[in-house]
Amino acid sequence: MPVPADRKPFAMSLTARAADIDELGHVNNAVYLRWVQDVATAHWRSVARPQDVDRYIWVVVRHEIDYLRATLEGETVTLTTWVGTPAGARFERFVDISGPDNRLRVRALTTWALLDRATGRVARVPAEVAAPFLAPG
Repeated sequence: MPVPADRKPFAMSLTARAADIDELGHVNNAVYLRWVQDVATAHWRSVARPQDVDRYIWVVVRHEIDYLRATLEGETVTLTTWVGTPAGARFERFVDISGPDNRLRVRALTTWALLDRATGRVARVPAEVAAPFLAPG
């Protein structure tokens, strides 16, 4: 799925290390899951207002991952993420992981819930929390 024009994508690169490789000789599925969480967290911390990072924390409600191609040790992949539309306390997030050949390796759709750090309770996603992830209209 291409990044919608009204979303601000975030990208980072990672290189597959020996510890990431499974007995089949490629990046383990659990590592891809960690990478999905890492890019989501990096995106949040890079664009969210400091007061929102202090006040809220995100927790995963659901992960859907399609494994399309293997990634081998030493290969550098690019993780690109963007958000969907908030719905109450939930926010969908999309992640594409592409190899050095620009071919898609993994595609993920995750659902996150916003928690108030002080109370530990679910909180509706305020417009001002969502705004930094959206392109100006």
